[in-house]
Amino acid sequence: MVDYYQLLVLGAIAGFTIFLGFPIALMKASQRTKAFLNSLAIGILVFLVVDVFGHAWDTVTNAVVSSFAGSAPLASGISLLVTMFAGIILGLVGLALYERRYMKKTAGTETKLESSMAGKDGVHMGRLRLATMIAIGIGAHNFSEGLAIGQSYAAGVIGLALILVIGFGLHNATEGFGILGPLQGSERRPQLITLLKLGLIGGGPTFLGTLIGSIYVSPLLYVLFLAFAGGALVFVILLMYSVAVKQTTNTTVIAGVTVGLLFGFLTDLVVSLGGA
Repeated sequence: MVDYYQLLVLGAIAGFTIFLGFPIALMKASQRTKAFLNSLAIGILVFLVVDVFGHAWDTVTNAVVSSFAGSAPLASGISLLVTMFAGIILGLVGLALYERRYMKKTAGTETKLESSMAGKDGVHMGRLRLATMIAIGIGAHNFSEGLAIGQSYAAGVIGLALILVIGFGLHNATEGFGILGPLQGSERRPQLITLLKLGLIGGGPTFLGTLIGSIYVSPLLYVLFLAFAGGALVFVILLMYSVAVKQTTNTTVIAGVTVGLLFGFLTDLVVSLGGA
């Protein structure tokens, strides 16, 4: 039997396995290999978009169908539908506004760097911003995963909660690679404090979601963060693709995306085989 504090520890472990994907993303490789790995990261993110939107939409459609069938209040179905649309808009538009504001804030710094033989530093900063935005999108996704773990525990389904911890932990390792994918083309290696920050942004929300989900069950909150994560990930995929096609041929990009997408489905089988 898993007690409450052990559940929180397991939730933290499930989130911070995101660090396991960092060494692979930081390994030295040729430009073509780096471009392929970056494209593979895009494929993993594409899978995550399919995954999070699928879970959110299933919850919404079930609620709407129940509402129109008269077995649940009409307001519950409509509120979930509105919440999902609001989350998508928040993820896409919100992250775009964040990027625009962040770029303005750092534009002066990059100009100074580039004018003082620091052109590579400027490129590195741009890639680091993209990695940060990916971490934000994945963090929102992982918060919803933490909610699923916590809510399974709160409902008394301990076995399912443990299966989710294992499955999400394995999946988060691939997400760690996705976060550092943009840095594949950078000549500078990120500092340790930067890696810790990115890992906390991407993996920390799994622990927070586990904590909140174990004491407060809310379909609205669950759908909101899934929709936000999906919208945010669509935004960063578009940014990453624009970078990838400049690094290598479109054939290499498509190959990497395909491998990443298939790998995402395979790792998700761990959760599905457990009946989640």
